[in-house]
Amino acid sequence: MIQEVARAKLNLALHVRGRRPDGYHELETLFAFVRDGDLLTVSPAEQDSFAITGPFAATLQGDGDNLVTRARDRFRAAFGDRRGHQILLDKRLPVASGIGGGSADAAATLRALAALDGVSLNHPDLLACADALGSDVPACLLSRTAIGRGRGEELTPVDGLAGIPALLVNPGVGVSTAAVFSRWDGVDRGPIGIGNPLEVARTGRNDLEPPARELAPEIDAVLAELERQDGTWMVRMSGSGATCFALFDDRARCTAAASTIRSAHPGWWCLETELV
Repeated sequence: MIQEVARAKLNLALHVRGRRPDGYHELETLFAFVRDGDLLTVSPAEQDSFAITGPFAATLQGDGDNLVTRARDRFRAAFGDRRGHQILLDKRLPVASGIGGGSADAAATLRALAALDGVSLNHPDLLACADALGSDVPACLLSRTAIGRGRGEELTPVDGLAGIPALLVNPGVGVSTAAVFSRWDGVDRGPIGIGNPLEVARTGRNDLEPPARELAPEIDAVLAELERQDGTWMVRMSGSGATCFALFDDRARCTAAASTIRSAHPGWWCLETELV
């Protein structure tokens, strides 16, 4: 049995540089990952099975098309694995929330199957499986801080952010990535920074935040609430939303902010964690 944490993904900066002829967008982003996420358990079995538990299980179809089963099938086709697998997904992250839940689940599936079959995580065929499953899946396979270019799949790992306290907040609203990208205004506001990742994060932006806020005005309230907390050095929306995050000077202030927001907004999802 193999267990993998499908860590939540944050875009500390997300610069959209232009539309590509293939329908995708040219991106420059600073990926970061947190300690917590969904939990995936994979065991060899006589035949395939897939089940979902956890607080967000009801939002997904347990036995139909899913990025987890697609990842299993891609791995099987690439590596000739004919065994059955029992897969259990403990869905702890909200769906369609800008923190890579489905992509992280797919990546965790690939990592688990690779561990069972003795496949290296940098095997080119495994990387090809991740790339075919979605633009964020290669970054989630790596699950460490990196600059992403292209569709986000061209990755350059960077160091220097591990251990920073982070608070993730979602107002309980799902946002369509496609709908947000379709409302991007097409203006190239310049490249992502270079050098120290702390400064890259501070001086960056999320070009998808304005269209996401148009689609989900609840994001405004989340950002405003995070901005009011003591000890934050950056507040931003992640990905295409609606999850927003704050990075803190120290853990005590992060804990205090989490308590304040949970008390004021009991219907919001709130995760106190740290960057890895």
